[in-house]
Amino acid sequence: MTHISVFLLHLNLTNTSIIMFSRTNLLATLAATIWGVLGGFLLWGIIADSILNDYMGTATGVMRETPDFLYVVLGSLFTAFAFSTIYSKWARGKHSLSNGAKYGLWMGIFVGFGDRLIEFGVSNLLDITGTVFNGIIYVIFFLVMGLIVSLVYGKLSKK
Repeated sequence: MTHISVFLLHLNLTNTSIIMFSRTNLLATLAATIWGVLGGFLLWGIIADSILNDYMGTATGVMRETPDFLYVVLGSLFTAFAFSTIYSKWARGKHSLSNGAKYGLWMGIFVGFGDRLIEFGVSNLLDITGTVFNGIIYVIFFLVMGLIVSLVYGKLSKK
């Protein structure tokens, strides 16, 4: 056994890699990526766009006129992969819709309010009303992502 193998075995990374790249995790990642792109467009591009425009901060020229969809898809893929991988550990084999919703709720609070309030504190992208509204949209977004991931895990883990 090489030194690297011993090191990886010691850190238990080999077991984590198996879970990270399992069929179930990859399919959950794919489903969550699709939601990330399409759900993000639905929630922010269609529903919240006109509302959030009323609460823009003083920063100008920060939004692209046309989004670069390559990076939207890549960002959604990374988010979905991390979300699904962490969910697989968090759920501990109990893949119910309520577990998915709870996990998604906490991730939405973490990103939607934690990160967005920090962003509000250091930038002028949105005013506080827009920041709170955006936080609520994030909670909904991640709650649905949790439902999707838990549904995939629930269906595929039983087989």
